[in-house]
Amino acid sequence: MENHTPTLRLLSSSILIAVSGIFRLRIASLFLGISPGIFIYLAGFLIIYATYTFDRTLGSEEDKINKKELISSRKDIAIVICLISLAIGSVILSLDGLLLIALLPVIIGYAYGKGLRIGNRVLKLKGNFGMKNLIVSVTWGTFITGIIQHWANSGYVTLLLILPFITVKSFINTVIWDFRDVKGDAAAGIKTLPICLGEKKTRRLLQAMHIILHVWVAFGMFIGIINGEWIILFTLGLAGMLNTILYTKPSTGNEPRSWKSMRNILMHGEFILAVVLGEFICF
Repeated sequence: MENHTPTLRLLSSSILIAVSGIFRLRIASLFLGISPGIFIYLAGFLIIYATYTFDRTLGSEEDKINKKELISSRKDIAIVICLISLAIGSVILSLDGLLLIALLPVIIGYAYGKGLRIGNRVLKLKGNFGMKNLIVSVTWGTFITGIIQHWANSGYVTLLLILPFITVKSFINTVIWDFRDVKGDAAAGIKTLPICLGEKKTRRLLQAMHIILHVWVAFGMFIGIINGEWIILFTLGLAGMLNTILYTKPSTGNEPRSWKSMRNILMHGEFILAVVLGEFICF
């Protein structure tokens, strides 16, 4: 009997990331006091899910080391599901004139995973000193900001606060994930920040970015240009700092599954927890 476990792992591996993505969208909405509607959140989930599952399906040299459990999965099934997910999400966003925003992540995601062919050379976006982190974070910052801006009253607030908040938070998290993949990235010749700067310097950089970002957003709340969602900001600040402390160490490759699961929950769950606490705790 055919073993479907690798395929199920592939199809389910991006669900938590996609859920985390729509809670980031929710946080941006709460900061601006707007409500895009449940179908917009659904579209965001479907597009984020399709983008990350495409990346895992297409794979790369370092993924053969970092994600061995997905090697024997049915790629054809995953691609069909990704296309369906992308199509539904794109149709929903296109109804509000956001088709370009809908397609942006998967286009950049493909270029990120497979590279851009220029003549006889292939430019790998996954390589270079922090470049992949910048590309991924700017993509998701632009995606979420582009959606939010459709309903926002002020463009400068979105650009000055929402875009940097989503982008920098995403940048920090992608670098933290790089610590998990140091072995595979090094074998593939990819020079991530943890490999180039080392554990201690990278951790300090991320913590400095984290503190500056949250102080900047707190200032925006204090002067009243975005809503004072202090519980959300405090939760993200505390959870994010804990993540930079706990998970900025290279993976040994033999961590128990419970540790890996907890890392996934804490890394992606900070946005979910922040929204839940922000919605239900009142002073």
